[in-house]
Amino acid sequence: MPTRKVLLTQEGLKKLQDELKVLKEDRRKEIIERIQEAISHGDLSENADYAQAKEEQAFIEGRILELEDMVKNAELIKSNGDRNVVSIGCTVTLGTNGKEVKYTIVGASEANPAAGKISNESLVGRALLGAKLGSKVVVESPAGKTEYLVASIE
Repeated sequence: MPTRKVLLTQEGLKKLQDELKVLKEDRRKEIIERIQEAISHGDLSENADYAQAKEEQAFIEGRILELEDMVKNAELIKSNGDRNVVSIGCTVTLGTNGKEVKYTIVGASEANPAAGKISNESLVGRALLGAKLGSKVVVESPAGKTEYLVASIE
């Protein structure tokens, strides 16, 4: 199975690298200390601290593996500089129902709609890719159709 590239902005890659560093250098040591402390209390079969620490250790190790894979397969998003066509990495201002919304199109792993970052794989993201400045884009979702006007591309 071919490795899937992880589309990231430079900022997104840095966040993943920072999280990975904290998990490997700090959290891993903290959890080992907690496990050792719990072991020193004796009977592990009824030791809730030990069970919780082992569960947290499994989560941390899983997250480390996930982050290492994402960083290893990262492909940086570079804006193509074309301010007339929507592409990954650009920020788009859209007009809809008399309101304006602003989205930055990012890779799926970096998406955070509450912060205005939408995935290139989302319904809106897919519909916007390739749209020209001033064009209308219709997004069909389970909630119905929404029409957007591409007001600006940065």
